[in-house]
Amino acid sequence: MLAAGAVLAACGGFVLYGVLDPGEDDEKPADRTPTAAVTYEVTGEGTADITYQARSASGEAVIVKAATLPWRKTVDVPLGQDPTVSIVLGEKGGQARCTLALRGKHVQSATATGTFGRATCTGALPGQADATQG
Repeated sequence: MLAAGAVLAACGGFVLYGVLDPGEDDEKPADRTPTAAVTYEVTGEGTADITYQARSASGEAVIVKAATLPWRKTVDVPLGQDPTVSIVLGEKGGQARCTLALRGKHVQSATATGTFGRATCTGALPGQADATQG
């Protein structure tokens, strides 16, 4: 009878522990915006100012000043946003080429030449509704 009481007390303790400390498994995950992998690449020699979009639902850009070339970055971009990478050469000019790949597939490339030369590569990601249907 004493053993049965001890087992019952132990079971009650485990139940009480579960009520007071539900653990991490019971927490709901935070809402996350679906994304797709985007690879930006800038080839050439010297440096360039590079602007690109990363994981930001508001579409804010990341700016890298005087990046040493070649330069490459893979980031997650929210579905429905248009991933973009832009390059601006400095006063010494030269030549640089930007490329954009969505989910590992080449989408666009462009070349900047000369003093303060500019180039932009843009792609299109499907919206959230399009991604869940296909």
